[in-house]
Amino acid sequence: MSAVHQYIHAGPFAMKRGVIHDPTFAYETWGELNAARDNAVLVLTGLSPSAHVASSPADPSTGWWEDMLGPDKPIDTSRYFVVCVNSLGSCFGSTGPASIDPTTGCHYRLSFPVLHVEDIARGGAAVLDHLGIAQLHTVLGASMGGMTALAFALIHPTRTRGLVSISAAARSQPFAIAIRSLQREMIRRDPAWQNGNYPFEQGPLTGMRLARKLGMITYRSAEEWTERFGRERAASAAPAEHPFGLDFEVESYLEAQAAKFAGRFDPNCYLYLSRAMDLFDVADHGGSLEIGFSRVRLERAMVIGVETDFLFPVEQQEQMALELKKQVRDVRFHRLASIQGHDAFLVDMDRFRPVVARYFQ
Repeated sequence: MSAVHQYIHAGPFAMKRGVIHDPTFAYETWGELNAARDNAVLVLTGLSPSAHVASSPADPSTGWWEDMLGPDKPIDTSRYFVVCVNSLGSCFGSTGPASIDPTTGCHYRLSFPVLHVEDIARGGAAVLDHLGIAQLHTVLGASMGGMTALAFALIHPTRTRGLVSISAAARSQPFAIAIRSLQREMIRRDPAWQNGNYPFEQGPLTGMRLARKLGMITYRSAEEWTERFGRERAASAAPAEHPFGLDFEVESYLEAQAAKFAGRFDPNCYLYLSRAMDLFDVADHGGSLEIGFSRVRLERAMVIGVETDFLFPVEQQEQMALELKKQVRDVRFHRLASIQGHDAFLVDMDRFRPVVARYFQ
């Protein structure tokens, strides 16, 4: 069975740096909760996806991890009850800067409290409370979702027996922070941003397009860009009004991806979620990474990294696995040789499916 839901958390919802009231959390479910209520898996998302991980009768459209979740797939929904919660701060059904503040009747915009990954994790816990799930089989996430899964294990140490972290980290490195800082500046420097008060139908599209292009460049490796596009010329480029048109196929690809993203993701939500990734640091939970990791109470964990990921370098993920091994009896670390960089978990299924399947088997 599967379903698409919205849960309204009645009353105040405490965040790390503020309080919101009556927030909504969009979530989807697949499979059935067993009688013991111990087969639940919580999937937490990256920055831009919705809760629609995979197709279902309730929503037959293709999900963002369609090859990973479903009957007889690595996350087998004939065995597990899977819940995916759209992140607090997002624009796909959960409360965020684009939502209306029930205390004022106006959109939050920049009055929304500073968002932290821990707030997103608490949102996931609120949905579990609503579903009557006291403890998870596993909490799982990739990229920002991996950070959120780790935050969940830190602040709710008795609520999950397992953790799967994919292409994530215990903290962002300066390079990744610098990239995301530049992306946010691209949006804020667009005159159409209007200090966050843009009309929703006419937002800072140029800033969003540029931020998405920079993001797409960093999500893959230079080796993959070369193999995929080479110096192929754009086949259908229209004559430009200036001498700097889209001459190469890689430019056309980035333009198409940017245009698609800019029209569907709220700019303020992007700013908040991007900043949350920079702010997350396990060392905030006690003063050092070692003390922070000592808070987990897991039975098992798996950490997966990709050699060509330079947003979340595989060495960071190896360090995470080493810290977890000091506290957790069964920790497995997988270093994958995909050329597809940070986005490999979305596209390199030949490498990722067997590893995830072995964990859940």
